[in-house]
Amino acid sequence: MIDRIDHVVLTTRDLPSCLHFYGEVLGMKVEKFETPGATRLALKFGRQKINIHEWGKEFTPRAHVAAPGTLDLCFISEVPLEKVMEKLNSSNIKILEGPVMKTGATGPMRSVYVRDPDLNLVEISVYNG
Repeated sequence: MIDRIDHVVLTTRDLPSCLHFYGEVLGMKVEKFETPGATRLALKFGRQKINIHEWGKEFTPRAHVAAPGTLDLCFISEVPLEKVMEKLNSSNIKILEGPVMKTGATGPMRSVYVRDPDLNLVEISVYNG
């Protein structure tokens, strides 16, 4: 019945820092889109997106308790993990753990873990093979 994730919603305390981390450091495209009565922001990559809510100014409907720092995200990189680590290091993003072996949705992968500006846990992975 379910094929894939289309989007998730991230709540941020600091919109400029959030957009810098996901847009500049991780290379996602920042996009504005219109909904009835509001201009919204999203981070697009591949066939997915992350809609952005500012804490205290969330759009409805929303999560029951929308709070910064409550997500644990895993992204699959299109470049080798070593290149990801180089980019993180050059952007002064501390690697919390990794590279380590993990199991993803379709098999074994190598991952590194960092925190975004709202302290969400971000796993960046490359599948083996």
